[in-house]
Amino acid sequence: MKRVAIRHIMLGVAITAMVAGGIPLAAAQTASDTGAQTMQPDATGTAKPTKAERKAARKQARAKKNAELKKLEDAGYQPSRNDPNYPEDLQKAQKKAGVGTGASQ
Repeated sequence: MKRVAIRHIMLGVAITAMVAGGIPLAAAQTASDTGAQTMQPDATGTAKPTKAERKAARKQARAKKNAELKKLEDAGYQPSRNDPNYPEDLQKAQKKAGVGTGASQ
């Protein structure tokens, strides 16, 4: 019984040491690190966009999506209608409006 308890304790200590060894140590921030963090390269070497740039990209993507939906609606597609012919009527509207292809094609 004593041997089993010692093995469990040693196993716990070994696991704790492995986990603690994998955790990076915290580093104090230097004066040069406290400056603006805009467009700093990340681990892959590419520049990370700022919050304003991400917001502008989302706004542009939303405007593009809304313009595409407007074209589809003008071509006869009604997204709010519960239509049993859903993929076909969307594909027809896409073809008519000249908008991107559907995922099922």
